[in-house]
Amino acid sequence: MVIAIVGATGLVGSEIIKVLEEKKIKQIKEVLFVATNKNKGKKIRFNKKEYKIISIKDAIEKKPNYALFSAGSETSLKYASKFNKKGTIVVDNSSAFRMKKKIKLIVPEINKTIITKKDKIIANPNCSTIQLVIAINKIHKKKEIKRLIVSTYQAVVGTGQLALEQLQEEEKGIKKQKIYKKEIHRNIIPHCDDFLSNGYTKEEEKIIKETNKILGSKIKITATAVRVPTIGGHGESVNIELKKNTTKKEIISILKTQKGLVVSEKNNYKTPIDTKSKNEVFVSRVRKDNSKKNSFNMWVIADPLRKGAATNTVQILESLIDLNN
Repeated sequence: MVIAIVGATGLVGSEIIKVLEEKKIKQIKEVLFVATNKNKGKKIRFNKKEYKIISIKDAIEKKPNYALFSAGSETSLKYASKFNKKGTIVVDNSSAFRMKKKIKLIVPEINKTIITKKDKIIANPNCSTIQLVIAINKIHKKKEIKRLIVSTYQAVVGTGQLALEQLQEEEKGIKKQKIYKKEIHRNIIPHCDDFLSNGYTKEEEKIIKETNKILGSKIKITATAVRVPTIGGHGESVNIELKKNTTKKEIISILKTQKGLVVSEKNNYKTPIDTKSKNEVFVSRVRKDNSKKNSFNMWVIADPLRKGAATNTVQILESLIDLNN
């Protein structure tokens, strides 16, 4: 089996390589490392060996079984179908296909069973959405969520390499071209992705729409996405209003049944540093919201480059391999 990593030199692509090294998927016999033409011919390390980076056009002609895309929506829209025509199944990390009606939006711990052999493109959800649905999936199934209020605290790595460089340069007192319009060092920015005409940002809209698509639900959701000067995990303050009566103790018991979720009780909460390079989603500070009936608060955190992108992508690949072998 041959797979291609499109965008292999980016933050997510680099993390996909690390996850593949850790998982050691035995069916994979060859990996194609794909990047922009300016990086063509450069070397990349995988499993302690060096491999040459190739162009996306060269990768298409090699007809890989699977292509893992992490090079942005424009690249996905331009090249995914070209891979498909060669018989390649695409797993896409961008927002290009997520809300397309016929494209599956997959978090394997929740809905991998809906993948079929007919699917040629599988969409990987937004990083903030993934950790949210992992945390609320079982609660919704057992108690039916009526409304969600989500406030995010998102690390700069969610924007990419240039955003990380902006933070690092500002820490040193260097001011160059900005990815963020405001300074991010020692600051927070209530602005993730572009603004929409309704005052929400695209990131906030992704959380709202993708959550309901993945869960097959009609939960009323509102979100505020905020960028913070961290490089580890994305944090989320989540307020849940339920249709059915329950207790904090029962909520914690339900959370513990969710695969891929680590639950901390009492005051043992997790921070971005704690979750960096971890594949799981972490939930802590579960407590009753005394201002409203059947409502609870929780703190949800995960590494956006791992479960929010690379780990989820490789898990989808594993699901496809199991299905098609």
